[in-house]
Amino acid sequence: MADLFWPGDERADGHFTDAAFLRAMVEVESEWLGRELEVPELDPAAAEAGGNPVIALVRLLREQDLEVHRGLTSQDVVDTALMRMAMHAVADVRLDLAAIGHGLTGLAEQHRDTPMVARTLTQHAVPTTFGFRVAAWLTAVLDADEDLARLTFPRQLGGAAGTRAAMVELGRELPTGIPRWHTTRAPVTRIGDALVGCTDACARIANDVVTMSRPEIGELAEGSGGGSSTMPNKANPVLSVLVRRAALTTPQLAATLHLAAAQQVDDRADGGWHAEWATLRDLVRRTLVAVSQTADLVADLRVAPDRMAANLAAAGDAVLAEQRSMTDDPAPTYLGDAGAYVDQVVARAKAALG
Repeated sequence: MADLFWPGDERADGHFTDAAFLRAMVEVESEWLGRELEVPELDPAAAEAGGNPVIALVRLLREQDLEVHRGLTSQDVVDTALMRMAMHAVADVRLDLAAIGHGLTGLAEQHRDTPMVARTLTQHAVPTTFGFRVAAWLTAVLDADEDLARLTFPRQLGGAAGTRAAMVELGRELPTGIPRWHTTRAPVTRIGDALVGCTDACARIANDVVTMSRPEIGELAEGSGGGSSTMPNKANPVLSVLVRRAALTTPQLAATLHLAAAQQVDDRADGGWHAEWATLRDLVRRTLVAVSQTADLVADLRVAPDRMAANLAAAGDAVLAEQRSMTDDPAPTYLGDAGAYVDQVVARAKAALG
């Protein structure tokens, strides 16, 4: 799948496509029925009449077996299918986060003692190391991965209003340990929040690459910068720009999921639920694209220690002002425990990533 409006969308592969959604819904119906059903061809336009695709799908599936869907409601099928798709997508997000983590671990170790000038509020501050900067990137990636690892992807089996009355009438064995969350949407909003944490972490890296690759700084560069339609000599930080693009849009998508959760009413929602599906699709796919692009960005990142040292030297004596205000030593120790912090983060990454 590709999308001219979202360059790189093909990196999300088949996650949350129409075909994946249809297949997931059929899998839900198959498991409830107890036998495998063939995936029919469903005209997307058929979903409008019932407000969701399940009603039209069930009509087609009952050509295979009349017992299809008995005891379920449309939301059971859609919610469970969304959770199934989200589980697979999150697994792939975590694979790319692991690749990013491994790459950053190597960079942090390699540049543990590579000096550079720290910048706060865009201005020179104090001396630091590039390894320390990378450790900050790595911390955000590890935090994001931990949030994903805590997610759950519950099935939805409540029946028409969550009471499971039809299941009782049918003599079905009632599912145990499965929550009924028709109008309590934490499973969805938690996924949204965790995915935004991933794009936040990726943007943390991309923001620095964009800034530090400016010609007047020149401390970093993308391994294969993109060109310009009018200035072929340019090497634009395209991957970083695209990652930033994702991070500028995903928080609003998660906010829509929270708004939909806040608009739940009665025992089945009248629009809040419907607003989730495409929103979650876009959030999942944009996150998948961003983490994949960040993995490539980190793998091919070019570091210029000489420029880092030169920029630190050019900053002059002012970068030691903070330390000298604390001591009479004319040559203060200006890196504090930066190295120890790098070591701690690297150890955490190796324990988490294996």
